[in-house]
Amino acid sequence: MTSPADPPDTAGTGGPRLRLLAVTACPTGIAHTYMAAEKLVQAAQALGHEMKVETQGSIGAENVLSDNDVIQADGIIVAADKDVDLSRFAGKRVLSVGVAEGIHHPERLIERVRSAPVLEGGGTGRGAGGGPALAAADGPGGGGGKQRGVGYKALMNGVSYMIPFVVVGGLLIAVSLALGGHAQPDGGLVIPEGSFWKHVNDIGVIGFTLMVPILSGYIAYAIGDRPALVPGMIGGWIANTGALYDSESGAGFIGAIVTGFLAGYLVVWIKKVEVPRFVRPIMPVIVIPIVATSALGLFFIYVIGKPIAWVFEHLTDWLGGLTGTSAALLGVILGLMIAFDMGGPVNKTAFLFGAGLVSRNPEIMGMCAAAIPVPPLGQGLATLLRRKLFSEQERETGLAALFMGFFGITEGAIPFAAARPARVIPANMVGGAVAGAVAGLAAVTDSVPHGGPIVAVLGAVGGVPMFFVAIAVGAAATALTTVTLMSMGSGTARESAVASAPTAPTAPTAPAPGGGEVLSGYLTEATVRQRLMADGKEAAIREMAELLAATGKVTNADALVATALAREALGTTGLGEEIAIPHAKTDAVSAPVVGFARSTEGVEWGAPDGTRARLIFMIAVPEAAAGDVHLRILALLSRRLMDPGFRERLLAAPDTGAIMRVLGEIQ
Repeated sequence: MTSPADPPDTAGTGGPRLRLLAVTACPTGIAHTYMAAEKLVQAAQALGHEMKVETQGSIGAENVLSDNDVIQADGIIVAADKDVDLSRFAGKRVLSVGVAEGIHHPERLIERVRSAPVLEGGGTGRGAGGGPALAAADGPGGGGGKQRGVGYKALMNGVSYMIPFVVVGGLLIAVSLALGGHAQPDGGLVIPEGSFWKHVNDIGVIGFTLMVPILSGYIAYAIGDRPALVPGMIGGWIANTGALYDSESGAGFIGAIVTGFLAGYLVVWIKKVEVPRFVRPIMPVIVIPIVATSALGLFFIYVIGKPIAWVFEHLTDWLGGLTGTSAALLGVILGLMIAFDMGGPVNKTAFLFGAGLVSRNPEIMGMCAAAIPVPPLGQGLATLLRRKLFSEQERETGLAALFMGFFGITEGAIPFAAARPARVIPANMVGGAVAGAVAGLAAVTDSVPHGGPIVAVLGAVGGVPMFFVAIAVGAAATALTTVTLMSMGSGTARESAVASAPTAPTAPTAPAPGGGEVLSGYLTEATVRQRLMADGKEAAIREMAELLAATGKVTNADALVATALAREALGTTGLGEEIAIPHAKTDAVSAPVVGFARSTEGVEWGAPDGTRARLIFMIAVPEAAAGDVHLRILALLSRRLMDPGFRERLLAAPDTGAIMRVLGEIQ
């Protein structure tokens, strides 16, 4: 048998066959799990190797790797975006990567596993979350081995729920300032009290105020389930309310991330405490929320909050000592601080420092004003420069960020920073530092305590041309740094969006080939459309829902559309390879039904590989459906659709009968 540390030097048809194993898993446990498995098997066969893949889907582990398999293996590939126990692979070469790598670069993974580090024994390495196996498997090019563990999924869950609050709050504030603001002699912008636009502005402020507790609450929810929602949200509110712990500024979204994780894991810990049987029914609704909320809130106020207030005060004193130093150096420091936490304590320290000196030294506020819009403008520009690196939802958020940036709303970049802080925050800081330095060197002034292009439009800025140059150069620096870091990293924003989607509803199938019906009769000639007329995702889902409604199994097509769109908002069902499988579990459906349609031009679906969906399946099952029909249909479709020949035959089929004959191959 080949030594695990020294696999054969030759492979393929002219050399010894490698015995390879793989584990594939994605957070939803549905399509991507099986797509990666199929791609790895196909690549191994093409290269002349043996490959066995264990899929850890929502219907449980299938094709489980035995001890015998592991003993004989020359290498193991773990393509997973969730936690996978690697301890059983101790002593073997293990390569850990994201599930998208298994789909898009299977041949590369097979080559890389030959030289992957040997997993040390005696540990409990995990395929996600930064364990020893992960550290050993990180490699150069095309996407190392960063995994999507519980912490990542929780963070993405919080971000996905936070984004609408950022967009709604920011845009309402910006619109109210644009349409209801009155320019002041000093260049400021004021909305009259009691006016219509003041009320619109107030609503926007409420959205921004709720943004931080929503982020914290849904991070906690993803970890500790429903009992963690209340402590998470209240903890986030406390983190954002500096007055509770004698700070002039709250801890912002960074504090919310901290409270979210603290609340989630605190609830998980409390759940493990043994309690009398009669107490158990009230644990999730009374005991756990009260205990966790009180403990977390008091801990933040008395333990975490005091250091935040101390840091805030000393940062202000420190900045006060820099006013006599180089303008460029001061601009760099203020820009770094403005861009660091986008409305948090560090940002507020720099802003209040500039605002406090606005009448005596407007150059300092000029530096701040140039840096303030850079994070949202830079992130919005990044979504335009490299659209394929971002999900459809992030591209839409990018447009909103551009609008907010114009009005000096730094918080417009928070969704991007919260989703991938290690890449976005440094990129924001680079741009902020550049903008601050340019404004400092050019002696740009700002006579009002606000920033962004809007203050120049309203006449509050001195040195307007260089002010816009500073903003433009800073935003470009942020955008270029963002796309560079994302391109170099192990996963893209597109993968993030897929990884963050919640587990899909469940329900089952037994496949049945045949000319008149497929998938046990769930898909029939009546639910096949040769050409989809819609040219957008929402329109396509509506057209598919109407197609399914014609069977009589859909009682409310509008409700089905709403459920399917809600699922899309949580994570795209565009799988790549020109495939989309929207699905819904709703009481608007009386029995499981599957539809299929082809799109000639393709529909933009936010797929990981950037392809437009030309093969579209829609699955609808009742809310009360028992078993695992839903998941098995998805698994069967995902596996079969990974065959390029199958997809080509499906696209080339001349009529409905021919389409049904091709679909009958699904086994």
